[in-house]
Amino acid sequence: MSESLSTRQVRRLALVRAGLLRAERTGLPDRAAGRGVRARQRCYSIIERFGYLQLDTVAITGARTHAIVLASRLKSFQADFAELLLTPGEPLFEYWGHEACWLPLSLYPAFAFRRRDYRVHPWWGDVLTENKALADEILHRLEVEGALRSIDFEGTRSDHVWASKNTTRVAEALWSAGDIAVRERVRFQRSFDLTERVIPEAIRQVRMTDDDALDALLLKALEGHGWATTGTLSATWRLRNQRAAIVASLQRLTESGDIIPCNMTTKERVVAGWVRTVDLELVPDLDALRPRAVKGVLLSPFDPVLWDRARTQTLFNFELLLEIYKPAVERQFGYYCLPVLAGEQLVARVDLKADRKQGRLEVLSCHLEAHAARPRIIKRTRAAIRSATARFAQAVALNLDADFIEGLS
Repeated sequence: MSESLSTRQVRRLALVRAGLLRAERTGLPDRAAGRGVRARQRCYSIIERFGYLQLDTVAITGARTHAIVLASRLKSFQADFAELLLTPGEPLFEYWGHEACWLPLSLYPAFAFRRRDYRVHPWWGDVLTENKALADEILHRLEVEGALRSIDFEGTRSDHVWASKNTTRVAEALWSAGDIAVRERVRFQRSFDLTERVIPEAIRQVRMTDDDALDALLLKALEGHGWATTGTLSATWRLRNQRAAIVASLQRLTESGDIIPCNMTTKERVVAGWVRTVDLELVPDLDALRPRAVKGVLLSPFDPVLWDRARTQTLFNFELLLEIYKPAVERQFGYYCLPVLAGEQLVARVDLKADRKQGRLEVLSCHLEAHAARPRIIKRTRAAIRSATARFAQAVALNLDADFIEGLS
């Protein structure tokens, strides 16, 4: 027999598990000042909760998505500190998780199936076989010279093998197959090294069956989501063409008592999903919560709470749009809008642009959601936007557009 939760209960559970409600409810830290060991540990605890931290190159707001995710959870967080988290000896590795992600080192064994499958690259085909001499040369250079950046692979040798235009592609194929690993990122540029010099031997020695790996990944996804459909759990790790295996895994997790089938009941329909048994116990306390609607925070469009657009629409009645690839005249809201979370609602979206030379954070546009612009609540909506943008400006060490602040007063 399935349990049942309302949309509000699912939304609050999602926010609690995501570290976006009061810290005493989430079990996660809510502050990380400075750049020391404690700040690192607090960042790692958030990544551990989701099992991944998605990466993306866009930095127009003054911070990339992985920094925005951390800044939205951690007060006094310095966004540029996020760029330093992947360094040798730290409990992270970079790989294909949700997308290209930083993942807890403990999950490395669970991705053996993907490293095996990606010996034939999912986009480029069998480039390692087709370019064996080049792949061998890359491995040799890494063995002799140590870690190299992608840029170091191009144009450094005059022979016909190394001069191939496929050099970076082959290096990334070696990484996808697990033959090499990302050692660190400096100014967001990856450096590659031999896997045995990046991933500790004790971790590399762990062996997991495909069934055990799938169980671990689905349970980790549910730990971050709170409640989720089978489709969301699959999409969390981009598990394609594995329906039978996923169904079998969910059955095993149910039989072990780790998860429970749980419907979400909306006004229009009943949606089948899953919840961890331990998280179901949180629901009675969530009903009594009074989230503070005047305190806002900016979220990345790639935030773990938001990337599933259908889920975002259902839980928040919010259409998430990413308009980077649209011509400017066709954009409805802006190039790279950050949704504003106020309490448990998404109330607005702001399009920001960092001007480092002027030390200013420009607000290119701010659009309120219809439900948040009603006369009786617009004052608190503006307060939430003001606090959210001010907090973000502090995180990226820029002065917020004074005219924007004045307009919200």
